[in-house]
Amino acid sequence: MWDKIVRQIGEVTGEAFEASDRRSVGGGCINQGYRLGSGDRAYFVKLNSASGLSMFEAEALGLEQMWETQTIRVPKPICTGVSGSSAYIVLEWLDLGGGGSQVAARMGRQLARLHRESVGSKFGWDRDNTIGSTPQLNPWTDDWAEFWAVRRIGYQLDLARRKGGSFPLGDRLVEAIPDLLAGHDPQPSLVHGDLWGGNASATADGEPVIFDPATYYGDREVDVAMTELFGGFSGAFYQGYNEVWPLAAGYAERKTLYNLYHIINHFNLFGGGYASQANSMMRRLVG
Repeated sequence: MWDKIVRQIGEVTGEAFEASDRRSVGGGCINQGYRLGSGDRAYFVKLNSASGLSMFEAEALGLEQMWETQTIRVPKPICTGVSGSSAYIVLEWLDLGGGGSQVAARMGRQLARLHRESVGSKFGWDRDNTIGSTPQLNPWTDDWAEFWAVRRIGYQLDLARRKGGSFPLGDRLVEAIPDLLAGHDPQPSLVHGDLWGGNASATADGEPVIFDPATYYGDREVDVAMTELFGGFSGAFYQGYNEVWPLAAGYAERKTLYNLYHIINHFNLFGGGYASQANSMMRRLVG
């Protein structure tokens, strides 16, 4: 398997590569991760079962599209493929570990530039992808409220009910989404889609980096809202974001609706108390 990956790296980069060092590193909740290195060259390789190739291909496309905006640093995708029973994605290796308020403010400004400079004409994306390991459906849609009701909240609720979840207000909430978003007319921006603290860092010299995307064109507020989940980002991040592109009035109410998507997805992935958290959020929205 590794011989094929090494050969493909050399073919894609146009530079012969012989891996003299391979070691296991964190790969997230669903993948195995490795650092593949030789001298001063190194790559990050993620592995999953062969059936995960489409997931890696979508990740590579999302990273490439964000990379092309030249607004915020992402790991540059090198190649994807299948070898034996494993699918893989190869990314540039970045030494991460920087931080601090100046980095947070810079990340906020750069994320705002990504959103502002990648405006599209419709909501959705070039292909379906995944949020964690859950399928994420991205058909091109003109109406944001319809997209969020049907392709995000409605779809996740359907999955959750099949897993035994009980959401008494679920149907009422889906029907209410056009009213909850009434008067809000966002532009479709390229969003990271899964921007919590575990998917953001900085290089040792303080350059912000975001990774592991679930990319699509959506309301930019979905990214900002998710940064407030699971511990949140520092105040400097939000100050930096608003310096470049201030959030619209009503964001504080909409963020609950946007973060509900991730909480239901966490129930679908991990079960446990996420159902009660989702029900509590629904009560705040339509109870």
